[in-house]
Amino acid sequence: MESMLNKLKSTVTKVTADVTSAVMGNPVTREFDVGRHIASGGNGLAWKIFHGTKKSTKQEVAVFVFDKKLIDKYQKFEKDQIIDSLKRGVQQLTRLRHPRLLTVQHPLEESRDCLAFCTEPVFASLANVLGNWENLPSSISPDIKDYKLYDVEMKYGLLQVSEGLSFLHSSVKMVHGNVTPENIILNKSGAWKIMGFDFCVSSSNPSEQEPKFPCKEWDPNLPSLCLPNPEYLAPEYILSVSCETASDMYSLGAVIFAVFNKGKPIFEVNKQDIYKSFSRQLDQLSRLGSSSLTSIPEEVREHVKLLLNVTPAVRPDADQMTKIPFFDDVGAVTLQYFDTLFQRDNLQKSQFFKGLPKVLPKLPKRVIVQRILPCLTSEFVNPDMVPFVLPNVLLIAEECTKEEYVRLILPELGPVFKQQEPVQILLIFLQKMDLLLTKTPPDEIKNSVLPMVYRALEAPSIQIQELCLNIIPTFANLIDYPSMKNALIPRIKNACLQTSSLAVRVNSLVCLGKILEYLDKWFVLDDILPFLQQIPSKEPAVLMGILGIYKCTFTHKKLGITKEQLAGKVLPHLIPLSIENNLNLNQFSSFIAVIKEMLSRLESEHRTKLEQLHMMQEQQRSLEIGNQMNASEETGVTHAGSQIDKVFNNTGTDLLTGGESENKEDGLQNKQKRASLTLEEKQKLAKEQEQAQKLKSQQPLKPQVHTPIAPSKQTKDLTDTLMDNITSLTSLSVSTPKLSASSTFTSVPSTGLNMMFSTPIDNSKRNLTNGLNANMGFQTSGFSMPVNPNQNYFSGSSTAGVTTMTLGAAPTLSSYSPLSVPPAAVKAQQRPADMSALNNLFGPQKPKVSMNQLSQQRPNQWLNQFVPPQGSSGMGSAAMGVQANVMGQAAFGMQGNPFFNPQNFAQPPATMTSSSSASNDLKDLFG
Repeated sequence: MESMLNKLKSTVTKVTADVTSAVMGNPVTREFDVGRHIASGGNGLAWKIFHGTKKSTKQEVAVFVFDKKLIDKYQKFEKDQIIDSLKRGVQQLTRLRHPRLLTVQHPLEESRDCLAFCTEPVFASLANVLGNWENLPSSISPDIKDYKLYDVEMKYGLLQVSEGLSFLHSSVKMVHGNVTPENIILNKSGAWKIMGFDFCVSSSNPSEQEPKFPCKEWDPNLPSLCLPNPEYLAPEYILSVSCETASDMYSLGAVIFAVFNKGKPIFEVNKQDIYKSFSRQLDQLSRLGSSSLTSIPEEVREHVKLLLNVTPAVRPDADQMTKIPFFDDVGAVTLQYFDTLFQRDNLQKSQFFKGLPKVLPKLPKRVIVQRILPCLTSEFVNPDMVPFVLPNVLLIAEECTKEEYVRLILPELGPVFKQQEPVQILLIFLQKMDLLLTKTPPDEIKNSVLPMVYRALEAPSIQIQELCLNIIPTFANLIDYPSMKNALIPRIKNACLQTSSLAVRVNSLVCLGKILEYLDKWFVLDDILPFLQQIPSKEPAVLMGILGIYKCTFTHKKLGITKEQLAGKVLPHLIPLSIENNLNLNQFSSFIAVIKEMLSRLESEHRTKLEQLHMMQEQQRSLEIGNQMNASEETGVTHAGSQIDKVFNNTGTDLLTGGESENKEDGLQNKQKRASLTLEEKQKLAKEQEQAQKLKSQQPLKPQVHTPIAPSKQTKDLTDTLMDNITSLTSLSVSTPKLSASSTFTSVPSTGLNMMFSTPIDNSKRNLTNGLNANMGFQTSGFSMPVNPNQNYFSGSSTAGVTTMTLGAAPTLSSYSPLSVPPAAVKAQQRPADMSALNNLFGPQKPKVSMNQLSQQRPNQWLNQFVPPQGSSGMGSAAMGVQANVMGQAAFGMQGNPFFNPQNFAQPPATMTSSSSASNDLKDLFG
């Protein structure tokens, strides 16, 4: 990287040094700034061509510089000869003025180090273009290196050279004497110009007589810069020491050959033995055939053969060459006409410009930009010609890049944008508005292009307004939104309201309808639609335009009209318009169709809204009803729980934890019922409800006590078992079977009660003890007691769901032995029961209660000791309203009292022998 930078630095320094050394001290530098080295030209390409600028006017020029260092190798007299030859050529060029000759803008200036003069801007010499890069900078410009001549350029260039020679031969009576590619210069616009008059020969005879041109003998001892280029020199110069105008025509033929042969001359000349070379060349020219000219186009091949003829009289003159068919090419003729344009009147120019669009597509872009465009833009100073020139300029702009358009065309269009007369200028710009908006920079659009559109909308000409309104939709997508909203739309509205022309009003509405898609929805609703109600005209075309805007807005996906706008503004405006007398049947049908569509949309949208509101209200109402039902249920549960608490108070320790969860849930529901809650409180409440629900769904925890006996089965619900026992007792009391002779236990199947004994009892006689008192016994699967057959077990004034039983006399009940407490006498005779198992189970902390102590307590107080609290098991609700039923109280006591957990009991081996004594004891116990 560093090496590349150093190389670039050295190159720049060298070029700067060359320019500085070459021009330093020359008087040319007082008026002109010398730039970069761009080309070389003149005899032997000795002149370096630099880009320059005039200091006073900033006009672009070309500076030709001859560095005297090139001739340091020569002797002084040789140097003087070279300098004199160069000076003579430049001075002669300065005196001559013709479009085909290079124009000198500043005469030759000499300094100690160089010669310099200034001309019109130059691109390069023809020799440089054809590949001869002698005396060029080391880094050759790509513009020259890659330059390729088009056919039309070669044709017209040779035509220009022929015209230049014709001027010299006919008007000036001069022979150029050195027509070569080095002395043909291409200017910036691509025109071929003649220079290099170092060896020119003027006629020695007066103008009235036949011109005679003296010729100098070839001196091989002179420096090469003091001699013409022998490769393009006619044979008579060397062999017969004569010259005439036909000698220049030979040189033209050699130049034509070189142009079509990549810069190679037709003959190679040995400058050391020039005479021998020309002698051989003369023989070749005499035998020259068409096969040697195959590289030359066929239509000019015979003319070149004539130009290269050995006999000067056979060669065509310059004026004849300008008229050959080869130069009748449409492109060459077009370029030639442009060169003579200043000589034409307006009528001729207008006719030519009208036909130019047909020719432009056939020409290369470089030729159009370099040669034609400058000629066209120069006509903008003539207002009458602008309508004829402007279409061609815009056609060229379409083929240019954006950078070329901004650099070459836009600066010329600036003054034209502001012209209002003639009116065709606005029409042409409006027709090409998409091109202008695409390639013109945004700042120029805002400052130049759009103001022209605004002027067209405000123009007094109705035709201009109509055309502008018709064209605006075609480029509306290229206009920025703020300009359209704040400048364009207000002018369209003003044109619609203020005009007296129906066509302008209708076109304004059509224009608005077409550009609606580029506008914002709310701008249309707030600005465009209210504007429609301000239009005073009621003509059918205007009414249909209004309807079209409403319909476009209504049906467009991006826009649309709200139902409030439809109901409040649009329909109240459209319905009266639909019954205007000016409308025909089809127009009325169009109005009614749009109105029906709007009403249908309005109905569907509003119905959907009301249905959604109704559904929301129904959901809210159902939620409120559900909350009320939940609250009532929870209130009932709470009331039932309080009743149970009143009946069954002072109970032992809860077996389950359900009561706590129910109380918590009751508190949550009561809290929800009392006041409206915030969102955070509702979320917290919902989480607590979910937690309570999870606790309710879980199985209740029960205490597990391990006994030395085998583990008992899982407990079951006692309610169904109790109801079955009562039903079986009822059926027994109805059937009244006879007692068996045996008073002992019979085979009773085990019912598997949850809170009773979980294992079947054997049929042997055994004495039961409850762990409290040996005088109280219980049967496993049911109670057997004397029953009155006539007693109705399910009658009386007891509470619903509670059975009142009356203890009758001791009849016969087969298969069932009553639980009894043996009298003291019998008890004394029997062997005392083994209580060690129960004593070990309950431990010494369990006090033993005697039967007398139990009999002295009220039955309910005794029962309350064994009733579970609220929320323990399902038996709580079944025990509500229980009257003094021995069997029910005993069952509920065993269900609720943790002492009667069946897992805590083993089956005692004791037997009971007397059922009558047991009945008597029960009577004594419960009165």
